[in-house]
Amino acid sequence: MSLLQISEPGMTPEPHQRRLAVGIDLGTTNSLVAAVRHGVAEVLEDEHGRGLLPSVVRYREDGGIDVGQEAMEQAAVDPVNTISSVKRFMGRGLQDLAHTRSPYEFVDAPGMVKLRTRAGERSPVEVSAEILRVLRDRAERSLGGELVGAVITVPAYFDDAQRQATKDAARLAGLEVLRLLNEPTAAAVAYGLDNGVEGIYAVYDLGGGTFDISVLRLARGVFEVIATGGDSALGGDDFDRRIVEWALLETGLASAVADRHPIDIAMAAGTVNGHDLRALLDAARKTKEALTLQPVANYSVQLSDATRVKLPLSRERFEALTRDLLDRTLLATRRVLRDAKLQPADVMGAVLVGGSTRMPQVRDAVAQLFGKPPLIDLDPDKVVALGAAVQANVLAGNRAAGEDWLLLDVIPLSLGLETMGGLVERIVARNST
Repeated sequence: MSLLQISEPGMTPEPHQRRLAVGIDLGTTNSLVAAVRHGVAEVLEDEHGRGLLPSVVRYREDGGIDVGQEAMEQAAVDPVNTISSVKRFMGRGLQDLAHTRSPYEFVDAPGMVKLRTRAGERSPVEVSAEILRVLRDRAERSLGGELVGAVITVPAYFDDAQRQATKDAARLAGLEVLRLLNEPTAAAVAYGLDNGVEGIYAVYDLGGGTFDISVLRLARGVFEVIATGGDSALGGDDFDRRIVEWALLETGLASAVADRHPIDIAMAAGTVNGHDLRALLDAARKTKEALTLQPVANYSVQLSDATRVKLPLSRERFEALTRDLLDRTLLATRRVLRDAKLQPADVMGAVLVGGSTRMPQVRDAVAQLFGKPPLIDLDPDKVVALGAAVQANVLAGNRAAGEDWLLLDVIPLSLGLETMGGLVERIVARNST
């Protein structure tokens, strides 16, 4: 019996008419757009041959807006008006961000926090829409026509408010959302179709701002998610901040105080300002990336008062500084395996997704947990967008002859109704299909 793909009403294409649809990975650090061309999913590049678009938006003094590489280059010079990692603010209120250490000025607003810029108050939805608008324009230019829609990926552990905010950003950018697809599931689609694998696989997705873990069963064109979990406030940005906190303590720019973060102490004392914090974070990211390839790297930053911070950081020391962050990902992974009623040995392979999985300590920890080397033969930065493109192509009605496959996902969080006294009566349990 052949498998059926259920589409929205009105989405059946005219005979022999190909409808243009794309997959978009709206990432914390970088974003991508991909499409199926000539039967193969590929990442679409800009006029400079770049596939990755830094998820950074800058509001200029002349009223213009920079998105991507141009904006990122000005982040240290104009930190308040250059917004990065906005994905972590999607669907979040001011209380949710009470412990967030960033150079931005948050404004409390109904439903979702806003950021104060020279262009006025901007919500995370509006900032994300600028990124999506650039990706839409790139896709329409590359494909030579107007898009009928897009499949946009979200962290598996995003709640309803965060998912709705993502949809709103897409609509604001002029995109029709065919489906929101969980990032680990998208990676599994790309990996399964490209490699024809079958069996039970785990997808370990550590991006710039979020962590997801999903366990899937792949069999004869059926992608069935068994269980999913993660942490929507844990990612590569947190590893960067650990380097900054270490540097502030080492140089005496912040003192060690129980229950207070060194960044907060330095900002309150005036030894570090918003410009300095952005420069410190940028240097931390470069140092982290350097430690992926070499055992020791120099952490070097010049602050606005001409103070030069220059410290050697070993990979061993970096791993010690961030061990608890890595342990949090492993704890979530074990919890998902328990929900799936599986042991690590039952998993045939662990697929690594997200740029942060390039860190050696992450790969070693995943290999130790599952008892086998992780699967890294697909680019961790691109695999999510590629899987989303495959799904978008099918939902647009471009299924090739004999292309029968079915995607069964689960809800990451339990659904219920609030009752008297603020309690929640659970109706649909998490990890339900």
